[in-house]
Amino acid sequence: MNSAIQVRGLKKSYGSNIVLGGLDFDIEKGETFALLGVNGAGKTTALECIENLRKYDSGTITVKGKMGIQLQSSSLPAHIKPMEAVRLFAKWNRAKIDFMMINALDINEIEKKQYIQLSTGQKRRLHLALALIGNPDIIFLDEPTAGLDALGRVSLHQQIRKLKSQGKTIVLASHDMAEVESLCDRIAILKHGNIAFCGTAAELTDKIGKKYFIHIKTQQGNSVFETDNIEDTLISLLHDLKQKEIHILDIKVDRGTLEQHFIEMARRETE
Repeated sequence: MNSAIQVRGLKKSYGSNIVLGGLDFDIEKGETFALLGVNGAGKTTALECIENLRKYDSGTITVKGKMGIQLQSSSLPAHIKPMEAVRLFAKWNRAKIDFMMINALDINEIEKKQYIQLSTGQKRRLHLALALIGNPDIIFLDEPTAGLDALGRVSLHQQIRKLKSQGKTIVLASHDMAEVESLCDRIAILKHGNIAFCGTAAELTDKIGKKYFIHIKTQQGNSVFETDNIEDTLISLLHDLKQKEIHILDIKVDRGTLEQHFIEMARRETE
């Protein structure tokens, strides 16, 4: 494995509250990797330890490359203008400004506005631009599309895919499972401060079980049926609908979404 980040035995506690119980995982160079978990699972603490923003009790973290960080909650002085912030961050990083990147993120369209005047989407784009100053090898994105409308999410997803195509390693934390499923090569799920799963979405499906979902659309609406046996369930459903003279408009069979599997894993842990 050609790792960009190696985490071994990472532990962090606040008094008697164990937040991280000894994490072990690797993130490969050039992959988009998601760290997931329910609230309180320890994912933000783990990210902050890796980013060197928080001290940890024991373990080792090896980061091979320069980091760029977009925090979940960031702010700038109310009256600073976007390009003033870009020039300031470039000076701090002793880096040249990448105007192609600035144009790609449409920072030039908001350069005359003050930070306080920017929309949520515009602030997200600016924060990403600041994280990319100095051409980092590894980019941390914590809830990058939170608060964005559909168009803003699509635009930011395009930028994330472009960064990946350039060979960047991207570490993503998000509550949007559709976003994670669309963007990420692998995921790690944290539970009670430990890694409950690490692998691809397909591998998570196999871990959860051979569960299928049959989606049937009729004139009466949409219905979803969960089953472990496609053939018998589908034959039974089709026979029942024919007997009732209900016409089928569409039918689809799938293995379920990442969100459904994530919820199933969380449910199993609480039983």
